[in-house]
Order: sequence, then structure tokens, then C-alpha cells
Amino acid sequence: MAVILIRADASPTIGTGHVMRCLAVAEALRDQGHEALFAAVESTPAIDRRLTSDGFRHVSIAGPVGEAADLAATRSLLRREHGSAVMLDGYRFGEAYRAGLQAAGARVLAWDDLGDGTPLHADLVVNAAPQAAALPYDAMAPGAVLLLGPGYAPLRREVRLAAQAQRLGIAERPVLLVTFGGSDPLGLTGPVLEALAKRRPDGCRIVAIVGGSNPRAAEVAGLAGDGLAVEIDCPRMGALMAESGLAVSAGGGTMGELAVLAVPTLLVVTADNQATASSDAAELGWSSAVDARGRQPTEAAGIIAERALALWADAEQRQRMQDAAAKLALDGEGAVRIACALTGPAPKSGSAARRRTALA
Repeated sequence: MAVILIRADASPTIGTGHVMRCLAVAEALRDQGHEALFAAVESTPAIDRRLTSDGFRHVSIAGPVGEAADLAATRSLLRREHGSAVMLDGYRFGEAYRAGLQAAGARVLAWDDLGDGTPLHADLVVNAAPQAAALPYDAMAPGAVLLLGPGYAPLRREVRLAAQAQRLGIAERPVLLVTFGGSDPLGLTGPVLEALAKRRPDGCRIVAIVGGSNPRAAEVAGLAGDGLAVEIDCPRMGALMAESGLAVSAGGGTMGELAVLAVPTLLVVTADNQATASSDAAELGWSSAVDARGRQPTEAAGIIAERALALWADAEQRQRMQDAAAKLALDGEGAVRIACALTGPAPKSGSAARRRTALA
């Protein structure tokens, strides 16, 4: 049994996506007989509860994030737990931190969404964006195993199971799903729900999924009413997505889940790191994208609702989007592939597998 350290943070400001995609891989690691240990400088009560309920150990370490004390605590934890590898997920780990972590001797897997040329000092790199293979990872992480493309989207077990069920057609999907991640840093959920509720189409059930780390969760829950439901920390996300004829979603990690379940989606860019992947996904035809950056929540919500309602009214377009998602032939096994790559034998230097492993 290998011990894998997961170094990722969560907060209302940065969201919970880093931890949640690592959780998907942690599930796969445990299924393979390994142990995943989460370490965070910053977390939220909701994330801590989720990790505990799922049976994963999690510890708090010294900060600030990405500084010397963080690095020292992470390396110490690796030694104490005899960790064979570490997954590093976050945007606040600078080059000195990354180099120092790799020097500790354990294999390092780096999650990356930007491909901006910054050295990653990693043995494995994961980027599930459609065009990730075009990014300069050979220079950013020389010799690393590159796990690139939607085939490496890390989906939680509940979503993988939902993907195995028979897919419903658009006419059988009455839910308009709204989700802006675990904490919704821009505060869009409430305004979008209010804008949609004013013009809710007949036969359409609007369901908002709100993370427990969202500081406005109680306020959003108060909007529930006729034809509009709000669920906090929904335990049946996969099944709900499978019933959705349209999703309005932040352009983060939920993208892979929606794609594998062939859900027509309006992706909302809420942060810079989401822009490229959202644009790439829209080009593939299963989604459309709208940019909410730099706008007030009420203004952005009006634009988002208008686009969403127009898509809902065009069932033929949504069927074409569903068909485009189905043509991607995603199997939802990205987390399993990542777990296998992390714990399996390192490819020989210079081999094709070590240079690049890209799945469409």
C-alpha cells in the first residue's frame, strides 16, 4: 500500500475545486488499495466534513500557503507518513516551493490549468482541458508524464456510476441545473436563480446546487419555491446531472462531469484559469460560454439567464449539444487513469509514454 499526500486548499475566496478534483483521484487510489492523506493550510468546515464522511484523513499544516513554513510542514508530513508521492493542486505554489517539494524525493503530480510556461518541477502533469496537448509542458516539466485531455477529467465515483446508466434524451430531461461550485466566489447563484425564476418555462424544474462552503448558502436556500429547488452539498450530483436538459455551470472542474453525462451546458467563466478550457469546450459543440468576469453579479446574472432561457427554448439545439458530447466518447475513468499513473512504475527516461500521454 502506498501513501499519497494531497496538498490542496479550499476557502470561500478560492473555492473548493482543487480539493474536489483531488478527492476523485483519492477515491480511485483507495479502490486500488492505497491511502490518500489530505493536507491543507486553508480549508472550510464543509470540506472537512466531506473528507471525514468519505473516510479520508485530513490534517491542517502551517502557512501561509506556498511559503517556507508550508513547504517545511509538507515535507515533514511526507517523511512522517512515508509518502511515496504527493499531488499538488493550487495557484499559490511558486517555483521555489515546487522545486523544494520535488527535492524531497517523492514523486510529484502537478495539476495545471494554465500552461503559462511556469516551471512545474513535477514528475507527472495533469490538465484535462481539450487543447491541453498544445501547451508547452515539455518545457514546463521536462521528462514528466503528461496526462492531458478530457480522458483525464477526474470524476467522482457518483458521477462515474451515473455515466454507466442509459442516457436520457433531451425530452426526458426536465431539470435546468444551476451550479457555481463549492463556494461561488462571485456570488452569482442567487441573482441567476432570481432572474430565471421570473421567466421559468412551463415544465421546467430549476434546481440549484450550492456548496456548503458558500457563505451565502442560507440566503440562496431561501429562494426555493414553486418549481425552484435548492440543495446544499447535494449527495446525488451524478443522478441530478443525468436528469438535466441544460446546466448553467462555472467553467471549472464540473465541466468534465457534465461532458461525460452529455449535459448541454452554458459555461460561465468566473476566473481567468477557466477561460481557455471553456472556450475549447464550446468549440467542441456540447457547450456554450459566457464571460462573467468584471461584471456586477446582477448584470452578469441577467446575461446568463437570457442565454440559458434561449437555449432551453431551443430543444433542437440542446439535442445537438447532447449529441456532440456523446461523440466525445468519454468513459469517465480519468481519476482511475491518474491514480494508476501516479502509483505505477515510472516510465523509462526518453520513452514515448514518459514524454506525452494525451487522451482526447
